Amino acid sequence: MQSTERVYLDHAATTPVDGGVLNDMLPYFSELFGNSSSQHSFGRQTANAVTAARDKMAVALGISPAAELYFTCGGTEADNLGIKGICLANVDRGRHVVISAIEHPAVIESANDLKKYGFEVTFVNPDGRGVISPKAIADAMRQDTVLVAAMSANNETGVIQPIADIYSEVKARGAYLWCDCVQSAGVLPLSRFPADGYALSAHKFYGPKGAGAACIKKGVRFIRIMSGGHQERGMRGGTLNTPAIIGMSHALSLSLSCAAEDGERIVRLRDEFERRVLSQIDGTAVNGGGERLPSVTNISFDGCDGQNIVFLLDLNGVACSTGAACSSGAASPSHVLSAMGLDESRVRSAVRFSFGRNNTAADVDFAVEAIKKVVRAIRG
Repeated sequence: MQSTERVYLDHAATTPVDGGVLNDMLPYFSELFGNSSSQHSFGRQTANAVTAARDKMAVALGISPAAELYFTCGGTEADNLGIKGICLANVDRGRHVVISAIEHPAVIESANDLKKYGFEVTFVNPDGRGVISPKAIADAMRQDTVLVAAMSANNETGVIQPIADIYSEVKARGAYLWCDCVQSAGVLPLSRFPADGYALSAHKFYGPKGAGAACIKKGVRFIRIMSGGHQERGMRGGTLNTPAIIGMSHALSLSLSCAAEDGERIVRLRDEFERRVLSQIDGTAVNGGGERLPSVTNISFDGCDGQNIVFLLDLNGVACSTGAACSSGAASPSHVLSAMGLDESRVRSAVRFSFGRNNTAADVDFAVEAIKKVVRAIRG
């Protein structure tokens, strides 16, 4: 029988829209509906709102609103724009790309698409903790390396990567660094972020789905990858999603302003959850080490299949996942955990739990008991 109580532990997949953010968005669905590219008063009204939102986001990110911030429909489009746009604009410098092997599919597939244009792609594995070594990145680079892509924090393990050190190695060798910050935006500070460009997505920090941004430093050469109108300074055509942009701007500022307070409370919940699962269920292990995002834990359960755990936990009132929502349902095991060198049984038995600002100690109690019940059923 399906549980009537519901506990959401999949905030790494998406977060609920904050109530204040939603209130800010609502007028732009109705009375303030003008196209921000239109020249009449309706258009000017929304154009002014978009400009204010752009300025607000740029302040939070420490970048230029007029030269470095490009609105997109989400993190995937931002990754495509940054990786393909930079590489294709710099073919005179070379056709080699270095990618960390634990990237989101948006980054990996963007890099693989470049092979059609004569690019070579080198993947760099992490260590057993899930950390990408700056030295390993440097060793993989060549004279014709145009771009390196390494994420700020991994979406499956929460492991935070040494981006500042990676950036130093990349710049010393004359290449660009692209960073997927989708999982860390709103949690870690992004002001003056050490990369030539990075992606973020609003629905990961209590904003709306369908809104994201590519932040590309002034002076970095890139080309548009989607033809259309002259929006976003000619680099990303298409009518701007005004309500979503308004919501994203508010959500980012709000999340960054309370990141420290939220992080302290969430990490206490996460750590207590981990402690109880590891101590009360035999054959369990946390995947990923070193510094992690406060919200994410990835745990393997010996003798279980992660997909079965997720399915049965859902019936018992707990929402979680086996990894990235974009690749859930795929038959293959996690490419992130496999790249870390974990054996297949540990990879296939892994489940990701990710906490948010609305979770409570009671949620931890409920989830742990549900997990114990589900694991007993699978093993027994």
